[in-house]
This record gives sequence, structure tokens and C-alpha cells, in this order.
Amino acid sequence: MLDESFNRVYTKFKLHFYRSVFSRFQQREASLTTVETFCMEIINALGNPTINEFSSFVNISPPNAAYKINNLIQKGYVTKEQSPDDKREYHLAVTQKYIDYYNISYRYLSTVMDRIKERFPAEDVAKLEKMLDVISEELMPELQLPEGEHKPAT
Repeated sequence: MLDESFNRVYTKFKLHFYRSVFSRFQQREASLTTVETFCMEIINALGNPTINEFSSFVNISPPNAAYKINNLIQKGYVTKEQSPDDKREYHLAVTQKYIDYYNISYRYLSTVMDRIKERFPAEDVAKLEKMLDVISEELMPELQLPEGEHKPAT
């Protein structure tokens, strides 16, 4: 069934990421908790949100969000950048330290995409890309990514 096939692929991506993260724990390189990892993925996907935008998205209080963000700033994964339009407003930006951490999963995604391009004819790859675009843009209206944020941090 389609749902089972999709779930297997999605689960393999998650498991590959989790295994990579845990291997960093064994090497004592990882410094993000599980919740912090989720927060970082959300901040990255939202594309430079404010603390209020982040807190609204995850449905937590602004003070709770600020606490979580301050921990991420102290660990060197996030910076706050002053808005050029409204000097009272600060946007969250992921740092190179996070991008390096995030690329654990992106490298595997890239490897799988390269394998898809090698295994299937170009017209099938183009059809898959179109289907994924439709799924993202039309069939998942509950979550909208900011323009230009459809690609992972690099």
C-alpha cells in the first residue's frame, strides 16, 4: 500500500538521522538535547522567525520559547539578528555549527536522491519531483514554508 511504502521511506530517513546523532553522542560531539534538536529543525524550516513566530508555531509561551532560544544561543547554534525594518524586532538565524550538525541528515538525503537519479529514467525523476511539489504545496496546506526555504540549510 502507498501509505506503508511512504512510511517505510520516511522512517528510514528518520532512523538514519537518529543513528548519526547517537554516534555523535558516543564521540561526545553532540550538545543538543532531543527537544533542542526539534527546536532547531523548526527554526531552520521557518526561515529566520522571530521568537514570537517560533513560540506561536510550537504553541508555547513566549517566555518559554525565549528560554529555549537562549539555551541554543549559549550553545552556539542560533544567533539573534536585529531586523533592518524594525529595530525592536530580532530574527533567529541558524549558525554554521548547526548547519554542520544538520548536514548529517542532508548528506544522506542527497545520497538517496543521487541513487534515484541513477536508478530511474529522467522522466520518472521529473514526475516524482512534480508529485512531491504538489504534495508539499497543495496536499499539506496546514504547513507553509517561507519562500525560498524549501531547501535545507547549506
